[in-house]
Order: sequence, then structure tokens, then C-alpha cells
Amino acid sequence: MNNNRALLVIFVLIIFFAALLIKLFDIQIRKHDDFDYYAKNQQIEKKVIRAERGFIYDRNGELLAYDRNDVSFFVDTRMAKDKDIDSLSSIFSRVFGNSKSYYRNKLKNPASKVVCLEKKAPAELAVKLKDVKINGLFSKEDPTRIYSYDNLASHVLGYVGNSYEGIDGVEKYYNKVLTGTDGNMIIERDVKGRMVTVSEDATVQPVPGENLVLTIDKSYQKILEEELRKGLEQFQSNAAIGIIMDPNTGEILALANMPDYNPNKYGASSDAIRRNRALTDTYEPGSTFKSITISTLFDKHLIKGNESVYAENGKFRYRNVNITDSHKLQWLTVREVIEQSSNIGMAKLIGKIDDDSFYKYLRNYGFGNYSFIDLPGESRGTLKKPGNFNELTQAFMSFGYEVSVTPIQIATAYAALVNGGTLYQPHLLKRVTSRDGSVKEEFTPKPLRNVIRKETSDRIKNLLVGVIENGTAKTAKLDRVTAGGKTGTSQQLINNKYSSSSYNSSFVGFFPADKPKVVCYILVNSPQVGRYGGLVAAPIFKNVAERLIAADINLISGTKLKDDEKTKFEKVITASEKVSQNRKYADVPQNSQARNYSVSRPSVLNKSFMPDLSSYNLRDAVAVLLELGIKYKIEGSGKVVSQSLPSGTRIRPGLFCQLKCVEKKLTGARIN
Repeated sequence: MNNNRALLVIFVLIIFFAALLIKLFDIQIRKHDDFDYYAKNQQIEKKVIRAERGFIYDRNGELLAYDRNDVSFFVDTRMAKDKDIDSLSSIFSRVFGNSKSYYRNKLKNPASKVVCLEKKAPAELAVKLKDVKINGLFSKEDPTRIYSYDNLASHVLGYVGNSYEGIDGVEKYYNKVLTGTDGNMIIERDVKGRMVTVSEDATVQPVPGENLVLTIDKSYQKILEEELRKGLEQFQSNAAIGIIMDPNTGEILALANMPDYNPNKYGASSDAIRRNRALTDTYEPGSTFKSITISTLFDKHLIKGNESVYAENGKFRYRNVNITDSHKLQWLTVREVIEQSSNIGMAKLIGKIDDDSFYKYLRNYGFGNYSFIDLPGESRGTLKKPGNFNELTQAFMSFGYEVSVTPIQIATAYAALVNGGTLYQPHLLKRVTSRDGSVKEEFTPKPLRNVIRKETSDRIKNLLVGVIENGTAKTAKLDRVTAGGKTGTSQQLINNKYSSSSYNSSFVGFFPADKPKVVCYILVNSPQVGRYGGLVAAPIFKNVAERLIAADINLISGTKLKDDEKTKFEKVITASEKVSQNRKYADVPQNSQARNYSVSRPSVLNKSFMPDLSSYNLRDAVAVLLELGIKYKIEGSGKVVSQSLPSGTRIRPGLFCQLKCVEKKLTGARIN
């Protein structure tokens, strides 16, 4: 009996060990590769190291957008026990300032197996948790795109979405340039998911994206946005657009839509507000188009400056349609047609050019086509082909109806109108640089074609100066320099009918008139106060221009100042020099040799370093700064006693220097 039991036990043990051997064979031999794969996946993790997105700067090196290295913290609740939850609640409460119950409730009542305890924690807080090892806790790099000045230039910069891809603005247009190449590293974890080692040899470092230097000037942008906001309030409008452009290069110095939005919180604004209406929205430009029309007639030698047209006392019956002017005018020269913005005068003059030639000029100015600005979402507008003209088309197009344009098209066309006749492609990117600052790619102005002759451009500039000095835009007159421009007031087309209460009020101006350095476009939508472009948009232009000149005196350097301003400036300079000359002798003690206290500008200037301007007279100091390309501001008059930019500073673009000048008190003699 005992033998039978012993045999049974032996038999069972044999069966057990046989089964064990079979299982071990199955695990170790037959399914070795599978289990090895599972083990490595559980213990070895290939972690992506996200590449930092490129920075965005303005033309003077002001940082507009950058990445902040945030970290998000998560807990796998399947691994966290009660004591782990208590520890996590205490630690996170201490670091982030929320109550313990806030974190405990998140972990005790999870909406999913993995709970996010902190989203996008700043790096300076995240570092306090780097040594915390608690079951279930893990972190992920979660960078945040930061826009340094919130709403500033929001429609230019755009924003990035949750996937860290550019959604709008230059963030979208240059997404490939800004996006770097991700790296990766191999991490070995223990059974609880905690990191044990990192394989340094297998780590591939990320390559950051390249940086963008824009043509935008932060100071110009700020001025434009502030004045547009003031204009919205003053003229009771719901929207406005502004563009500042260098007419000689096509560089966009500032571009703004009001209302704007904060790219740091883009989700708080609607799609309508985030839309860049300076590129996407079209409108009938009204009288700003008259300058374009007149240029085609002059360029074809079809009109002369001294010829006149009869303006019909403000009402003209043209092919069974009434064309009206806002004033009852009679005989007008071509100059007066522009200055007084006569629709009737334009309708009569335009008959001198054939449809094909008129269309060709308008097409060459860029209407009915993309401007190819480096921003997404641009519209082409609408320009009828000659075959689709009716008997009224040419007349109505001459004063800005039956054609739809975008603000960027008008600004670009006016740049060609006043720069000598060359149409430039508008652009926002000045250069691409690597993270160490070396230039990867430099962008130069891109002339597209010559639209009109230089003689025509000069003539149009002269006419547009008259619009401000004598015509409908007197509210745009600047204090220091002569400017030119054209007003525009057009009825809005609502439900296929022209509204009698909703208008687009616009103005396009440029300065200085003799050598234009700035073209500034202003459009105000449906103002309830003022209505006309000369009463609404022109004053905004004046405010913007005056502030630009005050902020950047180089805008009017080397140009002809108005007589009163020139006299005022020369008085300051000459007064300083006269005082210097008088003091040279008055300060000399008796029985001593005369010493010349006047420091003259050196004949040879080292343009690599900032000189010491102390004791320079004002004229020579300003001449030196202009030659070095340094922006400046003057406080006081007389001799230079201090400079904000230390001598010996290496000269580079975008420097600014404030000079303090005083008229020193004299001793030892009296000057009458």
C-alpha cells in the first residue's frame, strides 16, 4: 500500500517537473523572442527630446517669441497607493501653493487612469521635484511658446497650437524653419517605472529650430497699435487696420489689426478677431484709388497738369447714372481734381485711356493678384478684365468702385507710386540666424517690375503733397516735414446694396515728401463720428507719423525741413555755437594764453567704436551719430556733457544714444 503511495507521489512529481520543463522550454526557447521584446519594452524606453522652436526677433534684436521649458507632471493611479497619494499631495502643495485636498481629490477621484497633477509647470518649480521618487509619478517636457509683449504684433506673429505647429502668422508661414529636429534618449526603468539609467552613448541630442529676424520695428508697431486703439474710441468704430512700409524696399515695419488678440491665450479670441484682415478682407477703396488712376494717365502722356475739367457743380449725369461730389465744384485743374477728390473730374479724365491699357496698369500695380507677402491667408481681390467691362466700369473704377482690393495691395501700390515707380514684393523676414547668432540666410528687397516712370512718380508725389497742404487731408499735415497722401471714403456694400450709413474711411500717406522713407496706410471701419477719410483716418496718420519722427529722428535726417522747423532747429544749433565762440574768449583769464575749448569733429572717424562726444558742440555730435547710423535723442542745448552710449562700444545696427547738452555758466567775465 505504501509502495503504491510512493509511486503515486513519484509519478505526480515527474508530471510536475515535466510540465515545468515544458513551460521553461516554452518561455526560454520557443517564446524567448516574444518575452524578450515585452521585457525590453517594459524596462527600456526610447524617450523623445523635443527640439526647441526657433526664436523670433524684431529688426533691432527685440525678442518677440521664444520657448519656455515647462514640465507637466502625471500620476498613474494604478501604481500609487494611499501613502503615495498623501506624499504627492503634500509635496505638490508645498511646491505649487495649492491645497493638499486639491491634489488628493484629483488622485482619489480620477477621471482616467493617468491624472495630470500640474500642466506646464515652469522650469524653476519643476526642478524642485527632480529628486522625488514616488510610485506612479512621472513627468514630460511640455514647452510653452511665449510671446514677450502679449498682443503686440499678434497678427504678424500668429501662434502655435497644441501640437506645437504654427497655426497662423509667421509661425505658420515659416513653421519648417522654426521647427528643429527632435532628439531621443534610451532610458532603463525598474519594475515600478522609475528611471534607473540613461544610455549616454545612444542619446541623440535635439537640434533647435532656426531664428527669424523680422522687418518689424517693435517701437513702430507699438505706436501704430496705440494710435489705432485711440482712433477706434475717438471715432466710435469697431475695427481698424494699419500698415507701415518702407517704400524703397517693401519691408513691413509695422502691421496691425484692431481689435487684436493675445497669442499667449489665443483660445480666448474668436476666429474673426484672429483673422489678419489686412490680407484677407477686400473692400472697394474709394478715392485712394484716384492717385493710381491719375498716374496711368500721366504715364501715358494723356493729360497735362494745367488742363481743366468742368465738375458740373457736384452732380453729373453719366450714361443714365448720377455721379456726385461732396462739394459743388466747377472748373478744376488736374491738381485740384486730386486735391478736392472730385469723382466727376476723375470720371471725365479716365475716358482718355483705353480699357486694355488701364487694366494693364492696374494689374502691374498688383491689383487682382497676390502681393506674395510672407504671411498665410492672403486674398487676391477682384479686378475685372477688359472683356467684362460695361459702359460704367471704367468711370467707376477711376474713383475706386467696381474693384476690390486688400489693404496690403493698396500700401504696396502706393509704395511704387512714390518710390520712383518700382513695385516691390512686401516682406516680413529680414534674415534667418542659427542659435549662435550666425546668419544662415539674408533677404534682400525684391523688385517685381517698374510700373510707372520716375517722372510720373515725382509728379504724383507733388500732387499728393497738395492734398495735405490744400485739399481734403489738411488734418494729416505734419509739423516738421512735408508729407503727401490721399483720403478715401467708400460706401460699404451690404446685401448687394450700398449702405448710406456704413463707410470705409481710409488714408494713405508718406513722408518726407522729397525722399519718402515711410508709407503709412490707415483704414477705419464704419466710424460713427467723422465718416470721411480726411476727418477720421488722416488724423490717425498724423499722430502715428509725429510719434514715429519723435522716436526715430533718422526718418527726417537728410531731408528738407519745413521753414519754421528748420529755422527753429538751426537756432538751437547756432545758439550753441555762438555761446561756444563767445565763451572761448570770455573764459580766458588775464595774462594767460588763449585756449580753444571747442572740440571739433575728427577728420577721420573710426566707425567700429563709439567715440567720446563729451565737449563736442551739438552740430558735430549729431553729424557723428548720423554718420555712424546711431539713432539719437537730444536733451538741452550747448555742449555735450554726457552720452548714454559709452565710448568704446562696438558699433552695430539698432544702437540708440541720448545726448545731454548744457550751456555752462561763465566765470571771470561778463557777456552782453
